[in-house]
Amino acid sequence: MTDSNALDPEDRKIVTLARSARARNGVPEGAAVRDETGRTYVAGTVDLASLKLSALQTAVAMAVASGAKSLEAAAVVTDAESASAEDRAAVRDLGGADTPVLVAGPDGSVRTTVTAG
Repeated sequence: MTDSNALDPEDRKIVTLARSARARNGVPEGAAVRDETGRTYVAGTVDLASLKLSALQTAVAMAVASGAKSLEAAAVVTDAESASAEDRAAVRDLGGADTPVLVAGPDGSVRTTVTAG
């Protein structure tokens, strides 16, 4: 487990935003990504009859739709122990294999940091 206070302030910010999205929307996951300009994109899980996206996939899609060219970092707040292969692939597609993905529990404590690769 990573002490959230030891995180870079910008990484702590995306974890906080992801946690807020999860709580505000009452969804299983919240996520946030930071693009190459420092802009952040925040999302929750999408679970419609015709469309199902994880929070991290939705945040990446929002970044792409807003014109982001790359990602600096991503965060997901989830009950899962790590980011899924599909989530890491979405981050990798936009940010590259070395993009860090912070995985935090519902309390905001970062459990692990993995790369998108």
